[in-house]
Amino acid sequence: MNVLIAGASGQVGRALLATVPGGFRASAPSRAELDIGDAQAVAKCVRRHSPDLLINAAAYTAVDKAEAESGLAYRVNAEGPAHLADACREIGARLIQIPTDFVFDGTSSVPYSPGAAPHPLNTYGASKLAGEQAVLRALRERAVVLRTAWVYSARGSNFLVTMLRLMRNAGSVATAIWAIAMRTDLHGIHHWTDAGVASRYDFAVAIAEEATGLGQLPPGTVVRPISTAEYPTVARRPSYSVLDLSSLTAALGLVPEHWRVALRTVLCEMGHA
Repeated sequence: MNVLIAGASGQVGRALLATVPGGFRASAPSRAELDIGDAQAVAKCVRRHSPDLLINAAAYTAVDKAEAESGLAYRVNAEGPAHLADACREIGARLIQIPTDFVFDGTSSVPYSPGAAPHPLNTYGASKLAGEQAVLRALRERAVVLRTAWVYSARGSNFLVTMLRLMRNAGSVATAIWAIAMRTDLHGIHHWTDAGVASRYDFAVAIAEEATGLGQLPPGTVVRPISTAEYPTVARRPSYSVLDLSSLTAALGLVPEHWRVALRTVLCEMGHA
């Protein structure tokens, strides 16, 4: 199967390229070659590569900056997926779009199902929602919308790298994406994250504990909890955005690792980088 990956230089894109299964041939054009915000450039690139499947790992992810750069956020997160979907429809290709848990407002007390009504609180979430809606409108049963949350890896800009710098898993998403790629009958909206539930504080504490055990942080590193009100941000964020994974685990038979196991794996990778 011929697969075209948009945004291959990002965290998810790099994880996808590092885990291409047998039977797949992946192409990863540069941002200069595939500017997803440019409809003509997208059409030209997609026609040239003629993929069976296009995976859109490109995104504008600066949540706070998006409030002041809404035009750029929508160009990448909304118009870009629409252009990709139009190009895929033209050649009969499938498209996997990767949105975010920030399409929800965080008022739920139970994990959000794929069919839960979205209500984004910020420009980033709204732009990502517009992108997934455009893809579903254009491609219907040839589209998979895979919402995920808290993407991090050993490289790039993410919460894990930031916390380690202050104190001293993209791989999981890639696994799910390739499993979806093998199931040409799968379509619609699904969710995927590591197993378990954690707050930012829980995650930060776990980073400190695991990194200390691996010798990446000095003993005695302390993480002090603060309230959301004590750390104001430009963009509002959902206070609860746990995703219900049951539709995808049932369809694919995948069992997600607990987030703490995945964290340890990435920290070990960082230690050997």
